[in-house]
Amino acid sequence: MQREIIISGFGGQGSLFAGQLLAHAALASDLHTTWYPSYGPEMRGGTAHCIVIIADEPIGSPVVKHPQAAIAMNIPSLTRYEPLIVPGGVLVVNSSLVDRQPTRHDLDIALVPADAMAEQLGDKRLANVVLVGALLARLPLLSLEVVAQVLRDKIPAHRHHLLEANVRALEAGAALASEVPV
Repeated sequence: MQREIIISGFGGQGSLFAGQLLAHAALASDLHTTWYPSYGPEMRGGTAHCIVIIADEPIGSPVVKHPQAAIAMNIPSLTRYEPLIVPGGVLVVNSSLVDRQPTRHDLDIALVPADAMAEQLGDKRLANVVLVGALLARLPLLSLEVVAQVLRDKIPAHRHHLLEANVRALEAGAALASEVPV
């Protein structure tokens, strides 16, 4: 088993953190993983994406042309990565910021109002974790319990006040994506 995931958005949306979260959870699950970030020099507001590969055997290359899954946190990300996902793959879209429908009909698509859900949970910065939860509901590679434990272990001390909100965001995203029809 090898699964490739692209997580993409504007700098500051937390796409790189979301990828790190998946990679650390894969390691905690005794799986092989790579996390390959890419971001523009602008950082906040510029483009940012990462590639995460999770496998049960060694990974040959961190580069992916046609992933099995993608999280599109904004319109440019949807435009860029929707065409690249393999048929039958998973596409999770932040419908709070994307005002158009995906065009492909051969994907498992979850439209998740991640920013709105994050605001309801108390902090707009939780949108990335909502989307990770939604992805794991549609592509069950890792257990939510392991991801929640990684959150507890890896969130920096100055962000500990957001720890339980992050766990709730993860669970809320998974619950919504489980209910949303394919």
